[in-house]
Amino acid sequence: MVSSLAASVLQVLLLCSVAANGFVTLQSPSAKQRISTNRQFFAASSSEDTKAAPLVSGEELEVMLQEWELPLVVDAYATWCGPCLLMAPEFESAAQELKGKVRFVKLDTDKDEAMAARLSIMGLPTLLFLDKYEADGKDEAGTDGAKAVLKGRIEGAMRKQNIKDLCEHYFFGGPEPKLS
Repeated sequence: MVSSLAASVLQVLLLCSVAANGFVTLQSPSAKQRISTNRQFFAASSSEDTKAAPLVSGEELEVMLQEWELPLVVDAYATWCGPCLLMAPEFESAAQELKGKVRFVKLDTDKDEAMAARLSIMGLPTLLFLDKYEADGKDEAGTDGAKAVLKGRIEGAMRKQNIKDLCEHYFFGGPEPKLS
């Protein structure tokens, strides 16, 4: 006799298929069903502390922009945004693969409207590729100048490989990627 958990898993597997791009789609795929599936994944994921791309507040992001360890990629998103929900697993996967080389964080634009406005977020999702500002010797010593430089800004959902390719280009001198 099959346990109820195994039966539930089997039912889900029968209703779902994994597309070549890694997204889970239902056999009768409507946009609402795909978004609902990814929203459930997003909500059921482990706590933000254990994620490779944790959710940060505007204040936490402000501190990160002052204290640099690694290049930073910010995903400005909203929980109601369909493309944001579709990209969430891709962003997390890219963050896991580049852990230790690049820092990834998520900023909920509805919870931190002031920070979203300061960053000029007009479309969702928006990815910001930020790196430490390296003075070229022209600035006076001791000035409180810029600590971060915006290397790139992309609006719209992206796949994991595109995110990784952009990190390689902006932070490590790789070739400019052709986005698909």
